[in-house]
Amino acid sequence: MTRLTQFGYEQVPEEDKARRVSRVFDTVASRYDVMNDLMSAGLHRLWKRVAVERCGVRPGDRVLDLAGGTGDLSRLLARRVAPHGAVILTDINASMLALGRDALVDAGLVVPAVQCDAQRLPFADAWFDCVTIGFGLRNVTRKEAVLAELFRVLRAGGRAVVLEFSSVWRPLKPLYDAYSFGVLPRLGRIVAGDADSYRYLAESIRVHPDQGALKAMMEEAGFQRVDYLNLAAGVVAVHRGYRF
Repeated sequence: MTRLTQFGYEQVPEEDKARRVSRVFDTVASRYDVMNDLMSAGLHRLWKRVAVERCGVRPGDRVLDLAGGTGDLSRLLARRVAPHGAVILTDINASMLALGRDALVDAGLVVPAVQCDAQRLPFADAWFDCVTIGFGLRNVTRKEAVLAELFRVLRAGGRAVVLEFSSVWRPLKPLYDAYSFGVLPRLGRIVAGDADSYRYLAESIRVHPDQGALKAMMEEAGFQRVDYLNLAAGVVAVHRGYRF
């Protein structure tokens, strides 16, 4: 029997979701950073800095940045683990990964870039001190598989940090919905020439597990001391869990 999964509000076969998500990011890649700045009024940069703070990485640490896209987290992390540590940037989408690789080179940073599926990582067990995934978990087909891979590649004492859109404070929900489904697609059409992709991105946030549900999923994957920090009244949450 064909297994179904969510592509925004639509139910699609699991094997079809990755293809559709890839098409979305191929379309938006060239305007991705500009749209992030416009959509969040630049707040995404602060959210990423908060996530990196919660990583607690130090010089010499080995860090894996999953779904790293245009390299914002990798850039911040690489400067913290220098000079003897290492950061590896990964993304399943070649267009996004190329932008991230080039941005890091332009910043004068040596960060290997690996195209891979976060559900099946090509890395050894217990190798990394920290694994991050920023605004990528909601786009994968099987979130539980990604969390299991995060746990597998972390060494004892390592931590996973998940930065993702989440469930906004209830009194703000009508305003947030009006912005997400009214303003964002129009902005996407004007700036990126693509309203449908940004409508999908808004829908993908609504079907993503909320703060408590994602915390429970991380615990089910084996993580301990899982906590989360709400940012912007829950528009975004930073989850953190440890492998002991």
